Amino acid sequence: MSSNRTSLDNDSCPVGDELLGSLYRASEHGLAQLVDTVSGDVRAMLALFCYRRAHLHSMSLAIAATCSERDLKEQGGTVGATLFAMSREAPAEQTVSAASGRRAITLSTKPLRVIPEMADDDTESLSA
Repeated sequence: MSSNRTSLDNDSCPVGDELLGSLYRASEHGLAQLVDTVSGDVRAMLALFCYRRAHLHSMSLAIAATCSERDLKEQGGTVGATLFAMSREAPAEQTVSAASGRRAITLSTKPLRVIPEMADDDTESLSA
């Protein structure tokens, strides 16, 4: 388990930047094909790597769905087992945010207030 703990502490991506970028840009079906090109243990490490990043969370679940429970547990222990279980659950419904019920912001097309012209008393006294 010490080697697994070290791999989690290093926090380095188990695949190259090019493959990670391809995975990030891949569609749901393309992701499965790309993930199949790496071994099971590397796939489990990749799922755990993505799980620790909020913006890659959905990708981690998709990758974990292709992993065996044994590989995820070996690489991540309890976190790996939890990730395995989460990847097998039905996806949660999208929750509607509180902001979606708000009215749209509109901007005024008219001046906010009319500023009256100021009479210039000094000009009148000079011309007289």
